[in-house]
Amino acid sequence: MTAPDRPLTGIRVLDLSRLLPGPFLTMVLADLGADVVKIEDPRVGDYMRAFPPAKGGLGARYLAVNRNKRSLALDLKAPAGRDALLRMVERADVVVESFRPGVLDRLGVGYDVLAARNPKIVLCSISGYGATGPYVERAGHDLNYIGLGGVLAMGAEARGRMPAMPGVQIADLAGGALWSATGILAALVGRERTGRGQHLDISMTEGAMALLAAELGNLDCGAHPTRAQETLNGGLACYSVYRTKDDRYLSVGALEPKFWLAFNQAIGRAGNLAELVAPPDKQDQIRDEIQAILATRTRDEWAAALAAHDCCCEPVLELDELPAHPLHQARGVFFTIDGGDLGPVTQLRTPVGVPAASTVAPRLGQHSREVLAEYGFGDGEIAALLAG
Repeated sequence: MTAPDRPLTGIRVLDLSRLLPGPFLTMVLADLGADVVKIEDPRVGDYMRAFPPAKGGLGARYLAVNRNKRSLALDLKAPAGRDALLRMVERADVVVESFRPGVLDRLGVGYDVLAARNPKIVLCSISGYGATGPYVERAGHDLNYIGLGGVLAMGAEARGRMPAMPGVQIADLAGGALWSATGILAALVGRERTGRGQHLDISMTEGAMALLAAELGNLDCGAHPTRAQETLNGGLACYSVYRTKDDRYLSVGALEPKFWLAFNQAIGRAGNLAELVAPPDKQDQIRDEIQAILATRTRDEWAAALAAHDCCCEPVLELDELPAHPLHQARGVFFTIDGGDLGPVTQLRTPVGVPAASTVAPRLGQHSREVLAEYGFGDGEIAALLAG
């Protein structure tokens, strides 16, 4: 995106969140042009900064999801800090928080208070189980949310095995951050019609469970979806992962008849269309046959051989292989920010594009003075706030 293409230019976001869901969300908003200010506890701040590995004293995960933001150190437990936040809300468009439900109210900055100061404010609250219901006070992490939301039960290496832990935080990133982004953008559009903002109650459990919509449709029609038995989670030999000679892997997604026939032809196997709907024991037999064939060459040898065939087969890349892959290079998926004393900081763009200009994730309180000045605080007020 070029600067004029950034649709959220002029939108001000106050980000009270930390760790992963909220910061990933506000990074997406910042990439789209929003001015994002991380409002952080002066004593600790976002403690993902301290998670190893690190570069220049800043945690790698923190650097990865906090570009294009500024940091304001503000003690919301102190009356002066709370009052400062309320003044800032008068000029802001969005507030993001991921405390346990009820914390903002106890701090004196709940939605009713914010909306009284600025009726157009959009408050996005991200929590594990939602702001109402019997789990309001319950602690949890991504694994708990996808467990309670049914997502964890759908993945396993083979039938009868225990659920497999996903390699990424599904509830945090998809269930929390991306649903929040959708809700915020909708709320910003809606307030143009109504003149009022709203309070978004985003449950990461519900956000993850929403990803099961298609499988729950099957459940409603009398099926009993579970791990390693469905079309898209390991039940079919045509849609599976296979080990190669060098102990690497290929992803095979030859679901449609034409792709299944092309794949079998490419590997020298006499496949037939009836195999696509064969029963489970037959699927295991087909899978064993394919595995024996794919084990005769390395992953990259198969990838090169299969590239000439339109058969939905791709190598399983390790993370350190991603930047060099020609597809990702051609589409500019990775880019570098000048981190100053940190040196170059590699970043991953989101599907909405590369920001017109990027700044490295901030240190705690790095922009306190300039942010407060922009929000209308005088020199004396700023000095008093920062003195604590």
